Amino acid sequence: MKIRSIVPFFVIVVVFVILAISCKKGNDTNNPVPDGTVKDIDGNVYHTVTIGTQVWMVENLKTTKYLDGSPIPIVTDNTYWGNLTTGAYCNYDNDVANGAKYGKLYNWYAATNSKNLAPTGWHIPTNEEWITMENYLIANGYNYDGTTTNNKLAKALAAKTDWAISNEIGAPGNDLTKNNLSGFTAFPGGARSNKIGTFEDIGVWGYWWSSTEGNTDGAWDLDLGFNQNNVFGGDGLYFKSWGFSVRCIKN
Repeated sequence: MKIRSIVPFFVIVVVFVILAISCKKGNDTNNPVPDGTVKDIDGNVYHTVTIGTQVWMVENLKTTKYLDGSPIPIVTDNTYWGNLTTGAYCNYDNDVANGAKYGKLYNWYAATNSKNLAPTGWHIPTNEEWITMENYLIANGYNYDGTTTNNKLAKALAAKTDWAISNEIGAPGNDLTKNNLSGFTAFPGGARSNKIGTFEDIGVWGYWWSSTEGNTDGAWDLDLGFNQNNVFGGDGLYFKSWGFSVRCIKN
């Protein structure tokens, strides 16, 4: 009698363990957990997440120095910023609290400086690397509606907080609780314009540089808007003197 009562119990335990493991795997897939950390020259620590074959920082870059330890000039004056053709950074609205929360805004000259903005073993993504990430996410059902064609990735990349509210289905500002399926955690850190140097779009748009030059004056970036369900990557060409956020990708 004892053996007959123990066997069913053992079977139930095994089944329960298998189901628990399966559920955990499913949860990990739908709610990615940052899988490591990396530190910049200033000592700022960033979490990382694996997307396909790529490893990305989860937060925007905050460094005030290049990798060799030399300082990146901080520019607060609007006119001076707009006329720069050398590397510089700023905090949105020249407010250090914004820099701490959303990361610094860098012009393209800083992002691609030969002294290196990224930590050792990391780099600023090329336009092709942004597109590789997008293609992976689309092919693996990360569009807000689960489809595997067309680009409807905005929610999968956007953070669950700080985006302005939108009625557009599939946009980051529409039901923020369903954002960030990819674990990328994109915040709407806004930008600093070229020429006039004013700040704009915090809370509604995020912009991230690529290292790929489009022409003498412009370079490619990735854009994400609170009321757009698609990601503007591979088709955004901006003047190099704009101030955008920077994410790094592992070598």
